[in-house]
Amino acid sequence: MSKKIIIAHIHVWDKTNKGDLGIVIAVQDLLRETFKDLKIVDFPMEVLKSYNKKELEKINSADLIVIGGGGVLYRYFLPFSSEMIEGIKKPLIFFGVGYIREVGSKFMLSKEIETLKLLANKALFLGVRDYYTRQFLLKNNIPATKIDVIGDPAIFLQEKQNDFILSDRIKIGVNLNYSGWLGFGVWQKDILKAYQEIINYFRDNFDAEIYYLKHHPGEDNIKDELGKNLTIIDFHPYQQKFFYSKLDLVVGMMLHSCVFSFAAGTPEINVAYDLRNKSFANFIGHPELVVDLKKLKSGQLLKTAIKVFENRHYYRQKFLKRREKIAQKQFAFLEKIRKITD
Repeated sequence: MSKKIIIAHIHVWDKTNKGDLGIVIAVQDLLRETFKDLKIVDFPMEVLKSYNKKELEKINSADLIVIGGGGVLYRYFLPFSSEMIEGIKKPLIFFGVGYIREVGSKFMLSKEIETLKLLANKALFLGVRDYYTRQFLLKNNIPATKIDVIGDPAIFLQEKQNDFILSDRIKIGVNLNYSGWLGFGVWQKDILKAYQEIINYFRDNFDAEIYYLKHHPGEDNIKDELGKNLTIIDFHPYQQKFFYSKLDLVVGMMLHSCVFSFAAGTPEINVAYDLRNKSFANFIGHPELVVDLKKLKSGQLLKTAIKVFENRHYYRQKFLKRREKIAQKQFAFLEKIRKITD
């Protein structure tokens, strides 16, 4: 009979962000599949920002500490408390974490990087979601032997059917990032114009249904700028990902609008407001699916959307094959985690 395993799961706590919530659910579902008798104790990333003896004791009462996934290598969470990190006594791993630096944002300060390195060096091994995160860690002298590029855990989020009734018409999904990225105002006019061109094109030429794929409540402040006759899709991440599988094309900004789309086998275009958008496109082997903000004025987003839509069956096949390869890496990593507690 296998013993009960206790995992302290330190992760992003924002349950209003569909991507962040989807990552946490996916990680925990994967861990439950790996450990049949498992108890997970949740902690926010902020628990590492300042020393707290009681919280540290709770963390150390677990058999294993899991950090991630998601964009936890991010200035918002830094600097960590050196005393808190040094007080961690149990085995620690990173699971599907990513480095975040938004367009126009500042680089990390040296004191922030030092505490991040302290945490990374504390880990037995680090599962990261893309090659750019790996390069960031290597640049900061984290040993390559400790780093596995395993992809985003949300790729393997379960899909659960909902009661939404879809027609047989062409179906296009769109998403904007209005979750706190300060640079949106700088690019707002170009972004909205480019999205409206896509909406008009597919409505005029294919009588397409257009769906707004909501990932964050902040989007309520901007989505109506695309037109008030969009159908809003706002389900639990399980059902949201299922809905993505029924679309013909997704044009997204929030990273996980593109992760969900890729995972569901639906062609997607990624408007790159962050290095992670480009990193994800590179990781899945399709850098051509990223459109840089600087190219929006030239009509590049519509050109790319037309081309990807015309080749949507090709992309579906490529996505599913790439997903199979990522699954091999992900589950090999889970096996490494399981062996820690043997």
